[in-house]
Amino acid sequence: MSLNPLSWSELEALTDFQPDPINGSTNAQSWLRLFGQNETDVQLILYRDYHAWCPYCQKIWLWLEEKQIPYRIEKVTMFCYGEKESWYKRKVPSGMLPAVEIQGRIITESDDILIALERVFGSLGAGMEDPSVRPLRQLERLLFRAWCAWLCRPAHSEREEQRNRDSFTGVVARVEEALSRTPGSHFLEEFGTADVIFTPYVERMNASLYYYKGYSLREENPCLNAWFAALECRSTYRGTQSDFHTHAHDLPPQMGGCWENGQPQMLLNKARVDRGPWLGLPDVAYPEPETSRAEALHRVIKHRANIIRVNPAEDSVVDQALRCALTAMMTGETCTPLPGADRALRYLRDRISVPRDMSIYAAKRLRQALESTAALVGDAQGSPIPFNHRRDQDPANFAKV
Repeated sequence: MSLNPLSWSELEALTDFQPDPINGSTNAQSWLRLFGQNETDVQLILYRDYHAWCPYCQKIWLWLEEKQIPYRIEKVTMFCYGEKESWYKRKVPSGMLPAVEIQGRIITESDDILIALERVFGSLGAGMEDPSVRPLRQLERLLFRAWCAWLCRPAHSEREEQRNRDSFTGVVARVEEALSRTPGSHFLEEFGTADVIFTPYVERMNASLYYYKGYSLREENPCLNAWFAALECRSTYRGTQSDFHTHAHDLPPQMGGCWENGQPQMLLNKARVDRGPWLGLPDVAYPEPETSRAEALHRVIKHRANIIRVNPAEDSVVDQALRCALTAMMTGETCTPLPGADRALRYLRDRISVPRDMSIYAAKRLRQALESTAALVGDAQGSPIPFNHRRDQDPANFAKV
């Protein structure tokens, strides 16, 4: 039996999710981080991208969160999803992200930023110039280049595809060996700068190779799997962590393209990431928080006017369909949406951005509710996700809301 969906006020009564973006856990929604200190203690500004897609921004963001240094955040549009703000180009003519402003000085390039931050605030474990960290920094760059060679350049034969895979997995073996030399699960004896340096791109490798190559970095490499698990024990990392769907579709315009190999496992993985089910994917392994559904509901309610406005379908169809999906997510009750809602709901399903919009489990729950509700009325898909840009994710629609 299909019920009428709950009203927005009834839905709002079902969530008491009240995060503290200033002093609470690491989150992508904050514009100010104090860690229980006073606003007068703020010594720097971090300029990062709106969508938390930029890997170099994640590196600085994670470091600041680990050190609990009070800072202000200014968010800037990456070129792939909109025009960069003129005020930022006046401040940073190159337009590079990230940047920090500290003691009246602007610093760009993530490694230079970390070195500068260490000089002012001290290092996070062994620092950037430490003899134990230098070879790990070089190994991370070697891994990055092997990943790019496999993912971002089309292979003209099966032999070339295999050669690129072997080159990458050969470097991964060196990473596994480096991790195996320590008593714990980090690159050195304790979590520190070396782990922060590896985090952004290894997270993106895990997502992109699963989707485009059928290769599961986390599942096939036990030391890296243990390293990911150790990261996920940290609330700092959980607050910056993205999911496979977000990375699979945000990377192509940033990387200049990502190339599928068309192999059977790759096609299965791609379908799973795009169409679900999303729970159980090897993009997260820590237990789902009890607040995941409440968080997803809270974030949709907060942005519902813009969510409805930017959807290509008629506002009345989107409004009712969205309430149907949220009712199902929160109560388990089936509500059949209006005709045409399948396309509208899947348009939104494909454009949830983690962690910009919500944390990883909240997004999985919302994607699942949108998909199961859309399936009640049809198989129509939303407009395709662009491959050469992501102007469909223009942050102007959601800035400072």
